[in-house]
This record gives sequence, C-alpha cells and structure tokens, in this order.
Amino acid sequence: MKLTFLLFLFVSFAFLFSLSGWIRDPLLFISTLNTLTTTKCPDTTTKIVVQNQEYKTNISHLVFGIGGSIQTWESRKHYAELWWKPNVTRGYVWFDEEPNGTWPENSLPYQVSEDVSERFKYGTTSANRIARIVLETYRLGFENVRWFVMGDDDTVFFTENLVTVLAKYDHNQMYYIGMNSESVEQDVSHSYTMGYGGAGFAISYPLAKLLVRVLDGCIERYSYLYGSDARVGACMNEIGVPLTKELGFHQVDIHGDPYGLLAAHPVAPLVSLHHLDYVNPIFPTNISQIDSLKRLMGAYKMDPGRTLQQSFYHDWRRNWSVSVSWGYTVQIYPWYVKDSLLRTAFQTFQTFGSWSAEPFTFNTRPMSSEPCERPLVYFLDNVKNGNEVGEDYETFTSYKRFVAEPWRDECNRTDFRSALALDTINITAPRIDPGMWSKAPQRQCCEITTPFDGVANSSVHIRIKSCSFDESFSLPR
Repeated sequence: MKLTFLLFLFVSFAFLFSLSGWIRDPLLFISTLNTLTTTKCPDTTTKIVVQNQEYKTNISHLVFGIGGSIQTWESRKHYAELWWKPNVTRGYVWFDEEPNGTWPENSLPYQVSEDVSERFKYGTTSANRIARIVLETYRLGFENVRWFVMGDDDTVFFTENLVTVLAKYDHNQMYYIGMNSESVEQDVSHSYTMGYGGAGFAISYPLAKLLVRVLDGCIERYSYLYGSDARVGACMNEIGVPLTKELGFHQVDIHGDPYGLLAAHPVAPLVSLHHLDYVNPIFPTNISQIDSLKRLMGAYKMDPGRTLQQSFYHDWRRNWSVSVSWGYTVQIYPWYVKDSLLRTAFQTFQTFGSWSAEPFTFNTRPMSSEPCERPLVYFLDNVKNGNEVGEDYETFTSYKRFVAEPWRDECNRTDFRSALALDTINITAPRIDPGMWSKAPQRQCCEITTPFDGVANSSVHIRIKSCSFDESFSLPR
C-alpha cells in the first residue's frame, strides 16, 4: 500500500511540474496543442530585432514603392518630385522598362519590374506588375523598415503627416492602412474594403512579410479584377486583415473643381492627393496645377498638421460666419451659418466615372449662382513664420479675395457691404503639435481680433486657437 501511495505522489508531482512549464511558457503550450491538429495556420510570428527599438516612427522607417510607367513618367514626375526628398525618403519608382538617357540625380531612384507577362496568363500585365511592387520592394532587403507605402507616380504625399498617422499604430502588428474612393460608383464597382492605390496605402512589415508569400497566388485567383490595388485588397481579405481607414488619404475620384472637397477637409492630417490631372487647378488664380501645389506645399512646410484644417467663427458684432481652411481658403458669410453646414463640402465637382452630381461617400451642399446666397471666397496669397520662440511658434498667412466672374454684379444688400470691402484676411496660428493627432480629434476654433467700430475694413486679423472647454458654438435664436 505504501509503495502504491508513493508511486501516486511521484506521478502527480511529475504532472504538475510539466503543467507549470506550460503556464510559464504559453508558447510551449500552444505549440504542443498545434501538434494535435492536421491543419496548420500560416506562421505569422515575426522576430525582427530592429522592429523592437523603442523610438517613435519617423521617415527613415518608411519605404515607398511607386507604380510608374515610362510612357507616363515625363508628364507625372513633377508630382513625385514635389514630395520626394533625396537622401531622406527611401524607396523606388518602378518602371515597366529601362528609361533612356542619364537619370537625374534629384529625381526618384528607379527599378525595373520583373517581366511577369509569361507568369500570369490572365489579367492585364500592368495591373499584375504593379500589384507585385510591394513584393519586389520587400525582396530588396531594406533595413529597419516599419512600413511599406504604395502609391502612383501622380500621387502627392505629405510625408510628415503620413509619418504622424502611421506613428499612431503598432508597426509590429499586421496593419493595412488607407482609404477608399470618394465616388460611390467607384466603391460599388471595385470595393469599399480596399485601400485605393492612387491615394496610397501602407502595409506594416509583419503583414508585408506574410503578403509576399501568397501574393502571386492571389494575383492569379483575382485576375478578373480591374486594378493592382484590387488584387492586393483581395489578398488582404484572404489573409484576414481589414482595411484601417484614415481620412487623410485622398483618391480624388472626382472631376471638375476640387474646391469643395479641399475646403471642407475632415479633422485628420492631409496625407495624400491623387488624380490631380483630372481636376481644375486647386488655386483658380491663373496658375498651373503644379504651381498650385507648390503654393499649398509652401503652407504645408510651415505647419504640416494644420494644412487644410477647418476652423469656424461666428462674429456677433458683424453678423458674420467665418470658415478657415488653413493654408488654402477662407469663406466669409455675411449671415449666420450653422457649423453642420460649414463643415459640409460645396458641390463643385462631379463623380469620377459618369460625371454625375452624386452620390459621394460624404455629404455635399449646392453652391448657389446667386451672389447674395454664396460666401465671399479668399485664397492663400502669402505664408511666413511668425513668432518662432519655443512653444509659442506661430505662422502668419494672408488670403486675398477671389472673384471668379468679375463681370457679374455683386450682392448689393446692406448686410454685404462691410464684407465686400474686405480685400485681405490675415491669420496667425500656433503650429500644431503632431502629438495631438494621437488623441481624440477636435476641430480648432478661431476669432476675429480686429476691433469692430462700425467702419468697413479692407483687412481683418483672425487668430486660430484651441477651443476652450466652455466655449459655445451655438448660434443665436
């Protein structure tokens, strides 16, 4: 009996000891269970020493894969050269063939894509080739990569804001970040769940490592899809990683005047713009699209996070409502307008595919042709540093009134007179701390600081500020 009892104690201690090993090392427990099944999921565990460094994501952690073509590069390279910084930005533009002549030193470095015309029997060669850019970029073996960013050769990235957005996410996890189309017909035709390639999308390193293992198979299975981004999106669906939507990525799937879209930007950093050859110049002051973008970039370089951010103000003394889209435009309404309308985009554009008036993935409102029913519009004219001392760093921007059709009569109502005398709006604003975008978003406030003495002013000064806790946004009854 004693021998049996001692044997029982020995077996019990041995079992408890082995169980404690599982508890101390959960991975041991999981791997033991995995031996009991015949169906094994792909191993997505990634041991990347450089990824574990405890410092904030910066531009050096990003690698860009830009889809290009020899046929389109000459007309589109100016867009890429606006944002690319030699010796700072990493990555390549990928061509379908070797370019002729000497390659400019200040341009994007290039690679020639692998010829896949024989490998994939179905689908367009262009879509198949561009879908594989993430794979070919990954295989180049860049060091210390946290994010692979895909885009087109006519995509304009605002890289400081892109870094700010990606820094919110844990790059050691599997993330697929981007945005869908503004035009509902495009989303219905292609997908609501994919990141549109022209707007750009970002793939974290662990996800890219898994994606490159299965991408070619996805390209074969989804050869009937239209674009390269649809193939990548379908592959993400197979992996099981959903699109994380960030509102600052802009496919710009519209035709016409982009003013309404840009003047009502969401409360999110401006990350990208695309399809700029398909819309009017963003500044309608007799300058080209490239020159328009250079003007916007001038403001962006002063304060990346504030670019296109809206601020509202209701002036009870002048009976005005004011909407500021910093670095771009100001709207003066000589009547009170609710904030819910001020943040709604003017319908100045049409859908991308059918040139229809609707629908879009956001609300719009009509821009009246009657001069007394539309705001006075001002566009950025100048930007410069203001106070540059420590946390009090400020920018100074000025905006000039724009009259699209000067031959038309202006509103002659009495309440418009003081506003019509206003030629210039000057704005000071503190530089936005990029860290604010990792917090719950809130639109900032502004106020007209020019005293009201009953005399029409040719210029006024506006100060943008954080909204105070008890600040009221209600209009008078």
